[in-house]
Amino acid sequence: QNEINEVPFFDIQLPYELALKIFQYLGKAELGRCAQVSRTWKVLAEDEVLWYRLCQQDGYLLGSSIAARSCWKLVLKDCRARERTLRTNWKNRIGAVSQLQYELGKILCDVHSCDGVVIAGYTSGAVRLWDTRAWDYTAPILEPLRGPDDAGAPPHVSFVRINSALAVAAYEDGTVSVWSLMVGREPIHRYQHNQRIQALALASQGAVVATASGFEVKVESPNDRGFWQTTETFEIQKLVNFLNLVPDVTGSPVAVAAAEDVVYLLKSQDSGKVLHSIYGQPITCLDVSASEAAFGVKSFGWLLNAPNQILLYNLETSQCLKKLGNSLGDFSCVNLQDSPPNMLVTGNKDRRVRVYDLRQSDSLCSLYGHHLGVSAVRMDDWKVVSGGEEGLVCVWDQRMGTKLWEMHARHPVRHLWFNSHSLITANVPDEKTPRGASLADDDLTAHRKHRGIIHAYEFSAEQLALESVLPICRSSYDEVTGYNYNIGLAVPYDDI
Repeated sequence: QNEINEVPFFDIQLPYELALKIFQYLGKAELGRCAQVSRTWKVLAEDEVLWYRLCQQDGYLLGSSIAARSCWKLVLKDCRARERTLRTNWKNRIGAVSQLQYELGKILCDVHSCDGVVIAGYTSGAVRLWDTRAWDYTAPILEPLRGPDDAGAPPHVSFVRINSALAVAAYEDGTVSVWSLMVGREPIHRYQHNQRIQALALASQGAVVATASGFEVKVESPNDRGFWQTTETFEIQKLVNFLNLVPDVTGSPVAVAAAEDVVYLLKSQDSGKVLHSIYGQPITCLDVSASEAAFGVKSFGWLLNAPNQILLYNLETSQCLKKLGNSLGDFSCVNLQDSPPNMLVTGNKDRRVRVYDLRQSDSLCSLYGHHLGVSAVRMDDWKVVSGGEEGLVCVWDQRMGTKLWEMHARHPVRHLWFNSHSLITANVPDEKTPRGASLADDDLTAHRKHRGIIHAYEFSAEQLALESVLPICRSSYDEVTGYNYNIGLAVPYDDI
């Protein structure tokens, strides 16, 4: 608490509160210069309100109150230093990497993650969770809810999705199971489709699940009393290839479905609304944000002078806002929802990753570094992470247009997720029943090269310095199988 009531402001005296309001328009460098003018100005320039506001503007400790810390200027300095260290670790690949493995004899089917929590489904029907935010994480299994008629081997897992509250898995027999991450390992809801499920979508926030099977799209969500029910059922004319739920929607859920060469906007009021349709030009990828939808369109080829493009539609007006790209290859993946504002990143079968500014038509940069087509992309304000069909994960500096580093595994990269200090990648095999693999359960070595793998990278300097135990030193040696001692490798491993 300072006892200054009036602040000398050139040739007048201002009340402290009024001078503080003037100083709120200054940045960090200007406040530092003002602190050198006089003792009174130094007290004013180091007021906690000013530095708390600067912390909030830069996105640090958004949930904290001003009374939570005693010196917000020092807090801001520490946060910026930590951010610079993390960026340096990202660029130089300084950190540790762990392999998330579970079913030794089974094959990975699908992977998804949310805020460091990873869900994986296998050909054995098992669904596993990992919380990579804890260093010594284990993989609890989510039990399926099986009825008395479910005899024999469990079906393969087709799709898995996870958000902050729910985990969902769709199986080959058309069954969909929903688990709550807060309750336990037993499903809280289960429903059945008559045919194989082609697409599964889970809301990024909230409890809404959408599935597409045959010519039907079904939306499930709990009612006011917590009982799950079918909210909407949509009948469409073609088989769905891609399905997304529009985030941040109040009221009835809204879904966007791409079925061959038609994109549907599925609302409760207008169930069959066609957002886009050009005969003979199939949709190759889809992503949806709160107000827009971006999808790749494949042209007829050289017969028509219409190249492969990314189309951007407004979901409220149903108008085409932008046509991006002019590529000979098909756009294989697009990321709109997780990209910075007015930005979009795409992957193409021509082995290039392209970053677009939605305020202009030409790409900001075109990154070439994959040997086959690009299968997964994600970006933030300074870097791009891409995965290829050949199993290569590349990290790019978006502003410089250069590759920082790469990692390789056997199978195509089907999932990417990262935040400021961690990266999760999943290499999922295309072939779930490889030729030559033994059907005997006790012969697990035949499946080793076919299984697929999940990698979790950690770049946090604090965690590595204080509590780092390299994965090769964390072995429990309690497994019965002789050839697997739960030993993982660390990158870089020179610190051993």
